[in-house]
Amino acid sequence: MKKVLIVDDSALMRRVLFDIINSDGELQAEEYAMNGLEALEILRSGKTFDAMVLDINMPKMNGIELLRELRRDGIRINVLIVSTLAKEGAKETIQALELGAFDFVTKPDSLAEAKGDSFGNRLVSMLYAATGLSSGAEEKQERFKRESVSVQEVSRAASQAVQRIRRGDTSKHSKKPLGSGARKLVALACSTGGPKALQYVIPFLPKNLDAPVLVVQHMPEGFTGSLSKRLDELSEIHVEEAVHGETIQKGSVYMARGGSQMRLIEKGKKEHNLSVTVEAARNGLKPCADIMYESLMKSSFDEIVCVVMTGMGMDGTKGILQLEQTNKIYVIAQDEATSTVYGMPKAIYEAGAVDQVVELRKIADAITEHVGVR
Repeated sequence: MKKVLIVDDSALMRRVLFDIINSDGELQAEEYAMNGLEALEILRSGKTFDAMVLDINMPKMNGIELLRELRRDGIRINVLIVSTLAKEGAKETIQALELGAFDFVTKPDSLAEAKGDSFGNRLVSMLYAATGLSSGAEEKQERFKRESVSVQEVSRAASQAVQRIRRGDTSKHSKKPLGSGARKLVALACSTGGPKALQYVIPFLPKNLDAPVLVVQHMPEGFTGSLSKRLDELSEIHVEEAVHGETIQKGSVYMARGGSQMRLIEKGKKEHNLSVTVEAARNGLKPCADIMYESLMKSSFDEIVCVVMTGMGMDGTKGILQLEQTNKIYVIAQDEATSTVYGMPKAIYEAGAVDQVVELRKIADAITEHVGVR
């Protein structure tokens, strides 16, 4: 049984969180605090918890201040932020991730939504991931319908790739490094744990990287803007939230907008524009990595470097396997040890499409080494 501390100044929200958590057989919420100061006293008393669900805006001591105190005291605990959808809430959530929070879930707008399956399943799946109940996390996430492709589909696509290679159709799939002057693109996908993990990747890419970078990180609308802005502040390479119709440039990172789908449209070999559209979610995801990868099938890049990092589910695997049938690709996957949740990297690895498995802090070097600089 994994013990959870709840920190929220709203009695109603505390009751909702208690009910959700204690309805699960593997989790137990047994204590709460009404603000960060009370939580700090509880944790300083020596009581231990496997995870903490933390609100940000609270009296006396807010969530950001609490995280700073925990870091100062050397108190380690898996923290899941419950954040508002407001712009300021998004900015503070990104700050909380920098201070060590595991990930976040957005706070429901109404009591009906708070008591609905969607919020409850997401909260529990995140706590499963935070406390190391990984297999359970995947099971909960499946209930939340965030699996992007079935195991049968992945196996079928992987089998087709093997058959293609056996037939000798390998011209598009040679893994030999391309020489200078080749037109390359980097396309990266991540989910749970991704906002924090990206801070160990994007800021370490050189500003003269010889390729544009597309990023799909599963986040709600508003949060991707705050995350991209913060990454831009930390990086030499330029980082921005994707804008519809924009022409992508080498040495720039474009993050898919939360709540929308991002595609790349080729106007000519020297011009590629972003398509950012508000449309239905695919498998519960807006943005969806499979959609991004599928859009690259019509592009004429000499090589596309696909990077799959931490996250629940299998988003990206189907798209990459389809992309492999039309384009020369090179696939880098984050290793299990450094993945917050080894779901997305595991799926693409088990599909047999990975060329290089890399720990988190070496992903930027692996991208740079393969893509090169101008």
